[in-house]
Amino acid sequence: MTENKENQLNIELAEDIAEGIYSNLAIITHSNTEFVLDFIRVMPGVPKARVKSRIILTPEHAKRLLHALDDNIAKYEAVNGKIDTHENPPFPMNFGGPTAQA
Repeated sequence: MTENKENQLNIELAEDIAEGIYSNLAIITHSNTEFVLDFIRVMPGVPKARVKSRIILTPEHAKRLLHALDDNIAKYEAVNGKIDTHENPPFPMNFGGPTAQA
């Protein structure tokens, strides 16, 4: 078997990037030339949240990402069962955490 080294891509992963950034909310916006994915960490009882990471994609790459996520979710669910997204009721913005009182 012969490997075609011309078509290989060497991807490096720096340690700080490998640790990842936890996100429990994503906001997606788009223009006619790009899709913007903002990843946010919302904490219980905290009324303000910052964008932790922003990824900007071309429409073609956004569609490839959609298909790759769909494929990976299907493989995950085949092994682990259906993912319950708790869509009823909708996502609670306060997480049921403590609330500030004046």
